[in-house]
Amino acid sequence: MGLGTLARKVFGTPNDRKIKAARPLVAAINAREDWAKALSEQGLKDETARLRERARAGEPLDALLPECFALVREAGRRALGLRAFDVQLLGGIFLHQGNIAEMKTGEGKTLVATFPATLNALAGKGVHIVTVNDYLARRDAEWMGKVYGALGLTTGVVVPHQPEAEKRAAYQADITYATNNELGFDYLRDNMRSDLAQMVQRGHHYAIVDEVDSILIDEARTPLIISGPSQDRSHLYRAVDALIPSLPESGYEVDEKTRNVTFTDEGNDALEAALRQAGLLPEGQSLYDPESTTLVHHVNQALRAHKLFHRDKEYIVRDGQVVLIDEFTGRMMIGRRLSDGLHQAIEAKEGVAIQPENVTLASITFQNYFRLYEKLAGMTGTALTEADEFREIYGLGVVEIPTNRPVARIDENDQVYRTAREKYQAIVAAIRDAHARGQPILVGTTSIEKSEMLSALLRKEGIPHNVLNAREHAREAQIVAEAGQPGAVTIATNMAGRGTDIQLGGNVEMRVLEALSADPQAHPDEVRARIEAEHAADRQRVIEAGGLFVLATERHESRRIDNQLRGRSGRQGDPGRSAFFLSLEDDLMRIFGSERLDKVLSTLGMKEGEAIVHPWVNKSLERAQAKVEARNFDIRKQLLKFDDVMNDQRKVIFAQRREIMEAQDVTDIVADMRHQVVADLVDRFMPPRSYPEQWDVEGLAQAVRTTLGLDAERAPVAAWAAEEGVDQDRLRERLEEAADALMAEKETAFGPEAMRSIEKQLLLQTIDGKWREHLLRLEHLRSVVGFRGYAQRDPLNEYKTEAFQLFERLLDGLREEVTQKLAQIRPMTAEESQALLQQLLAQRRAQGGMQGGAAMPAGAMPPAPAGERTGTPARVAAPLQVTVGVEQPAATPGTPREGFREDDPSTWGNPGRNDPCPCGSGRKFKHCHGAY
Repeated sequence: MGLGTLARKVFGTPNDRKIKAARPLVAAINAREDWAKALSEQGLKDETARLRERARAGEPLDALLPECFALVREAGRRALGLRAFDVQLLGGIFLHQGNIAEMKTGEGKTLVATFPATLNALAGKGVHIVTVNDYLARRDAEWMGKVYGALGLTTGVVVPHQPEAEKRAAYQADITYATNNELGFDYLRDNMRSDLAQMVQRGHHYAIVDEVDSILIDEARTPLIISGPSQDRSHLYRAVDALIPSLPESGYEVDEKTRNVTFTDEGNDALEAALRQAGLLPEGQSLYDPESTTLVHHVNQALRAHKLFHRDKEYIVRDGQVVLIDEFTGRMMIGRRLSDGLHQAIEAKEGVAIQPENVTLASITFQNYFRLYEKLAGMTGTALTEADEFREIYGLGVVEIPTNRPVARIDENDQVYRTAREKYQAIVAAIRDAHARGQPILVGTTSIEKSEMLSALLRKEGIPHNVLNAREHAREAQIVAEAGQPGAVTIATNMAGRGTDIQLGGNVEMRVLEALSADPQAHPDEVRARIEAEHAADRQRVIEAGGLFVLATERHESRRIDNQLRGRSGRQGDPGRSAFFLSLEDDLMRIFGSERLDKVLSTLGMKEGEAIVHPWVNKSLERAQAKVEARNFDIRKQLLKFDDVMNDQRKVIFAQRREIMEAQDVTDIVADMRHQVVADLVDRFMPPRSYPEQWDVEGLAQAVRTTLGLDAERAPVAAWAAEEGVDQDRLRERLEEAADALMAEKETAFGPEAMRSIEKQLLLQTIDGKWREHLLRLEHLRSVVGFRGYAQRDPLNEYKTEAFQLFERLLDGLREEVTQKLAQIRPMTAEESQALLQQLLAQRRAQGGMQGGAAMPAGAMPPAPAGERTGTPARVAAPLQVTVGVEQPAATPGTPREGFREDDPSTWGNPGRNDPCPCGSGRKFKHCHGAY
C-alpha cells in the first residue's frame, strides 16, 4: 500500500471532507421537511415570498438555505412526484457555493438545479440555467417550471429567432433557461444597441451550467462572432481548389498530432507553375513576394480543406450546405462556420454554393462571457479529469457527489487487437452474443463514417439496430428511448450531452405517447397500465441479461469523453457493463506511439483475432490521454491569455457605450472630445517649447478647416499666430471658443432636443465603426505576432504592447471623427429637400415598379457568418436623418402600409432598401424594419 493511499484511509480525501462538512446542512433541511409538507399550496408561495423579503433586506442567502431547500423539495414532490434524495440536496448545496457538482448519469441533475436556482433567485437579479441545446432548454424550462410555479416564481426560456419582446420577458423572469450560444449572442447584440430600451439581458448575477465540461472546455476554444458580409471571392476559391488534387503526395506533409499540413519545396514549385498556368500568379511574381500574401492564404486553406477535413467526419453536406459536426457530441452545428476562409475552401472542395467571407462586428469567447457572472456553478457527470483547468480559468472547485445507490456497472479492461479488421470482427461477435441474450447494447463510435461502416457489418449479419448520428438527429429522442429495450442495438456517435437517460426496459412515457398517437380512441389510463406491465417484464429481462452493455469502438483523446460514454450504463444502481475494443490502427494508438506495443505483440506471437487484455495497457493509454489533455489545456490557456487582452478593451468600450446610452445629455462628453482634438492639433502643428518660426501655421489652418469646420473668417489662424506675445495656450483657447460657438449655432438651428439625439447617435455609431476596425487590426496582429518568437521576443508581451497602442489610436481616432462629423452636419434647405425628393421619385419610376431585393426579416440569419459560431447582428434603431457633408432629407412620418403588422414580416410587402419603410416612420426601409 502506497503512502498516499494510507494517508487517505486515515484522513479521508479532500472531497470526502467537503461532503462531510455539508452533511449538517442536509440534516437541517430534512428537519424542516414536515413543516414544508404541512403548508397549503398558497402557504408554499407565501413562505417563498417571505424568504424573498428577507433576502432583499440583506439577510445572507446561506442563512435562508435550509428553509428554501425544504420548500423546493416539497414543491418538487407535489408538482412532479419527485422527492429529492439527500445526495441531490448535497449537489444543490455545492452549486449554491459556486462549485461544479460531478454527478453520475441518471442521478437527477435537472432537479438538483432547482434548489440553488430558487435560493439565488430570491435576490431578485435573475438566475440563468445554461443547457447545451434548444430542445433541453425548452424541455427543462417546461418541466421544472412547474416546481418554480408552485413556489410563486416565474420561468423563462430563451431560444434562437425569438421575438425581441418575448426574449426580453424571458430574461426578466426569476429563472431563465437558455443555451450557451444564445446567451453569448444576446450579450454581444445588447452591446450593439443604440437604446437602453432595446437591450434584453439584465446583468449577470448567477449561472448554473449544465454539461459544464462540454460548454466551458470543449466549446471554449472557438469564439462567438457576430459578423457582416464582405466581398465575394468565390471564383478564387474554386480556381485554387481545382489545383490541389493534382499535387503529388511528396508536395505536402501532414502532421496529425498538431492537425497541420504544409507544402514541401517540391510542392511549392509545382504550385507556382500551376498557379501561373491558371493565370492566378502573374509572370515574374513568386509565392514568396509580399503581393502574393492573399493567394498563399487561399492556397493553404484549400490544402487544409482537402487533407485535414473529411466529409462525414468533421462535416456533412446537407441541403447544399457544409454543416460542421461537433467532435465531442456528434451533433450538427448549424449556423456555425470555420473562420479565416477555411469554410469557403471546404465549400469549394464539395462543389456547393460558396458563401461570402464576413467581417467581425463583435466577438467574445465562452471563457470571458461566463467570467462576467458574479457567481458561477456547473453540473456534469465528468469533471474531475479537468479539475485543474476549472480552478485555474474559472476559479471553480469540483466536488464529486456520491451516488444515491452504489454503482453496479462492471468496467472491463481494454481489448487491444493488431488490426482494425480483427477489432471489428470481435465487436460484431460481442454484439451478436449480447443481442442473442436479450442484453441492450450501446455502441460508441467516433465519426459518422465509422458508425455507418459498423452498421453495414451488422446488416450483413442480419442484426437489427438503430444508428444515432448527425444524419439521424431528428429521431434522437426516440432512438435513445428505445436503446434500453431487451436486445436493442444502438450505434451512436459520442453521447455527450444527449440529455436523455437510457432506461432499462425502454422509456414508458415515450411508448405511451406512441401508442396513443397510433390509436387516439384508446383510453390513456388503460394504455399506460398495459405498457407499465410490459415494461416491468422487459426491465426484469434486461437486468437478468446484465443491464446495458456499453461497447466503445475507440478511445477518444479525452478520458472525459470515454467516461461520459461509460456513464450511460449503470444509472441509479442498475447493473451494467462497459468495454473498449481497440486496435493499433486507431487514431490515438497510431499517432501516440503504438510502435512499441506492436513490437511487444509481435514478440508474444499473437494469433489472428487474439487481443491483449491487461490493466497495464489501460494505464498506458490513460497516460497518453493525459498528455494530450495537458497539451490541449496549454493551447486553451494560451488562447485565453491573448483573448484577455482584447477582453479588457471590450469591457471598456461596452461600459462606455452603456454610459452614453444611459446619459440624457452627452454634450459634456462631446465638448471634452472637441477640446482634446483642438489640443492635439495645436500640439501637432505648434509643438510645445518650439519657436514661432518652427510653427506650421498653414498646416494648422487646413486641419482646423477639415476637422473643426472653422473657415478663415471664424478662425483666422494665421492672424492669431502673428500677434505679438501669442503662445500655444492662447491659440488653443481661441480655437476652443470658436469651435464651441459653431456648435452653439448648430444647436440653435436644429433645436436643443434634436441636437442631443444627434450627438448621442453619432457617438454610438462612431464607437461601433472604430471598434469593428480595431477588431480587424487585432486579428491581423494576432496572425503575425507569433513570428516574433524567432527573434527571442515573447509574442504575448508583444501583442499586449501593440494592442494597447492600437487601442490608444482607436480613442484618438474616435475623438477626431466625432468632432469632424458634428462640425459638418447642417439642416437641409427646402430646395435641397425638394431636389432630393424628386431624385428619389425618378429612381422609383425608373425601376418600373420593381422593388429592390427582399430584405431579411427580423430574427433571420444573415448570409455566411464568418466566425466559428455566428449570430444575427442586433436590430438597432435607425439613425437620425442628419448627414455628414451632403445631408439626406429629414424623413416625414406617414401612415403604415395597409395590413402592416410589426411582428409579421410577410405583411411588410417587398420594399427596396432605399424605399420608405412600410411602418410609416418616414425612414428608409434599410434604416428601419429592414435593418439587420
